[in-house]
Amino acid sequence: MQAVVFEQFGEPAEVLSVRDVTPPMVEPGQVFVRMLAAPVNPSELMVVRGIYGKLPELPATPGFEGVGVVESAGGGLYGKLLVGKRVAVLNAPTGSWCEQTVLPAKQAIPLPDDLSVEQAAMFFVNPAAAFIMTRKVLVVPQGEWLLQTAAGSALGRMVVRLGKRFGFRTLCVVRRETQVAELTQLGADAVVVFDPTTDDAVKLRAAVDEKTNGRGVQYAIDPVGGATGSAVVECLGRGGRMLVFGTLADEPLSFSSRALMTPGAQIEGFWLANWMAKQGLIGKLRLVKQVKGLMREGILVSDVSESFPLERVTDAVTAAEQPGRGGKVLLRIGDA
Repeated sequence: MQAVVFEQFGEPAEVLSVRDVTPPMVEPGQVFVRMLAAPVNPSELMVVRGIYGKLPELPATPGFEGVGVVESAGGGLYGKLLVGKRVAVLNAPTGSWCEQTVLPAKQAIPLPDDLSVEQAAMFFVNPAAAFIMTRKVLVVPQGEWLLQTAAGSALGRMVVRLGKRFGFRTLCVVRRETQVAELTQLGADAVVVFDPTTDDAVKLRAAVDEKTNGRGVQYAIDPVGGATGSAVVECLGRGGRMLVFGTLADEPLSFSSRALMTPGAQIEGFWLANWMAKQGLIGKLRLVKQVKGLMREGILVSDVSESFPLERVTDAVTAAEQPGRGGKVLLRIGDA
């Protein structure tokens, strides 16, 4: 079979290659999946660069998620029930940027037939994270402000739609003026342009104070870190909570301790895999049902900007990192 492989960490377009490899063997408790499609997520490119929180042994195949068809099972009633079904694969040990993969049966989620291959491929990482952070961890109340950075991303757009659906207000921070009209049209309640390379953190705080009548925000989520995330800390109001769930800037937060002490605010880390590991089976099934429903409503969906066959993976990862790109990049792997 063909698979995307990297033997050393580095720039994705330089270290990724497509080669013939031996298909993985299915073991007890696992399912064997023929892959159909997989997205190119920022977290996967961070893995290839060697800067993610958890790194694989090399050589390795990237891919945290995707969609495929279960062709066989290594025993167990649940795995056998999945044979022939289309499933979302979650963080497969052998990666998802390949023609076939194996993973624990419990990490294969059966999908409804009315979900397109494109949306099925992106079922988990962004939709689940957006929903869990806003509705399960922060539980943002109706009428309250939620500040989010990198708001023009696929996940950021989901958060805007979640705000409209559940009644909380979204204060979106972006780096480019061109994103203001797009997010406003989508339903964002406020959009602030902030570029830490040219703007002082005081500018962001002033914009937040204007929208919140000087209260600051009670809730914030940040996948960036660095100067952008540090500026958000200064925007937290009394008892405010901030979730950090990414390191796009690859720089640490830097702020005065008093930014937390004075308002009694707090910063928490969020990593989807850790949160899911703490949930019982019933909780996971309930989450999947909720995500499916919100996808059907058009809330937890992602636009697709381009798709590439597996052999053009270097073109795919290059396209995925183009500034201002509208929509996800997908790898087309097999036919349904």
